[in-house]
Amino acid sequence: MLKVLYNNSCSKSRAILEYLDENNVPFEIIDFIANPLTEMELRTVLKKLQKSAFEICRKNEQLYKQKYADKNLSEDEWIQILLENPSLIERPILIKEEVALIGRPLENVKFFME
Repeated sequence: MLKVLYNNSCSKSRAILEYLDENNVPFEIIDFIANPLTEMELRTVLKKLQKSAFEICRKNEQLYKQKYADKNLSEDEWIQILLENPSLIERPILIKEEVALIGRPLENVKFFME
């Protein structure tokens, strides 16, 4: 089953759920703000995305700009930052078996679902 890492305050996350509902795609919602990921879960998601923690960090967020924009940190340090600040994780993230995709733009999701 498709899993969707989701943030309720994110319009893109809500749009993906609407798209999946409209297309009768079964999915499981994982609200990673209300239920933060463990380190192992985050590392697994990164592996499936084939991305580093830094690559999935939301660089337009105020928190990133104020605290982390000028930092040169290791992968482990970025993982800890994302675990402590899940709002910095790009979203939504769709996971299907051993692969994952950041669900923007919607065209990528349509391709992923095929």
